[in-house]
Amino acid sequence: MEVSLATCMPLSFKSNKTLLKHNNNIFHSQIPTLNLSTKHRTTIFNAIKPTLSSNWLVSHDLSAKTASPLLPKFEELDTTNMLLRQRIVFLGSQVDDMTADFVISQLLFLDADDPTKDIKLFINSPGGSVTAGMGIYDAMKLCNADVSTVCFGLAASMGAFLLAAGTKGKRYCMPNSKVMIHQPLGSVGGVGTEVCIRVRELIYHKIKINKILSRITGRPEEQIELDTDRDNFMNPWEAKEYGLVDEVIDDGKPGLVAPIVDATPPPKTQIKDIWEIKGNTKGKKQLPSEETPTAV
Repeated sequence: MEVSLATCMPLSFKSNKTLLKHNNNIFHSQIPTLNLSTKHRTTIFNAIKPTLSSNWLVSHDLSAKTASPLLPKFEELDTTNMLLRQRIVFLGSQVDDMTADFVISQLLFLDADDPTKDIKLFINSPGGSVTAGMGIYDAMKLCNADVSTVCFGLAASMGAFLLAAGTKGKRYCMPNSKVMIHQPLGSVGGVGTEVCIRVRELIYHKIKINKILSRITGRPEEQIELDTDRDNFMNPWEAKEYGLVDEVIDDGKPGLVAPIVDATPPPKTQIKDIWEIKGNTKGKKQLPSEETPTAV
């Protein structure tokens, strides 16, 4: 479809310079600028670069207090931050360097905010990078707070490893979830020397992960190596028996996710409440709605 510009009517704009000059409450980012050329009939619109005032929110001027001064205000929250207020970190994607940086920063933030309260790590991940997952594992062990892990959907490969790495006694599986463990995967290419280096690094990670899983589950390394030789899928009860989790949340666990906000609206302010605040209850006149009915 083609649109002919000759059929478009020219637009004219008028601005009230007096209003813009005396109104100090208008932010610069809220005033569109027009570059009007008198020599040419075409009107040119120039986009304004974002300024600090363009990111201004009503919450910036509010004095509402949150549970912690480090946490964002309620008006600025999204889904991730709402979970963060409940001390919940959600790993819901493949484990890569970007995801690991995001999870590690949240773990360290929550631990610094209050090391006496548990951190809940919700996992629904097919796994991913071994080095990125080991970074999350080290951050979990670095936290002074207990890190409780919960499996939603699937915890496979490095996701299963992080699930088992939670604080013992606080590792959970949802009833319809799946857990899968296997040995590290990798592709090798290049000249012979590079192939040897890659294979040696792959074997190192395999031995390292098997030792950690052996310490976590209490099973010998030989059995771990045999069980992870191929993809080993487990249901929640098999994962509990194997030692990867401690409990299956069959009917829900109270306190796992606390209510975020109270949906009950506040009571409406009555006129008599305003009089009581002013301290004029003795001298106030009865309103028509407050007059006592006369006896018939």
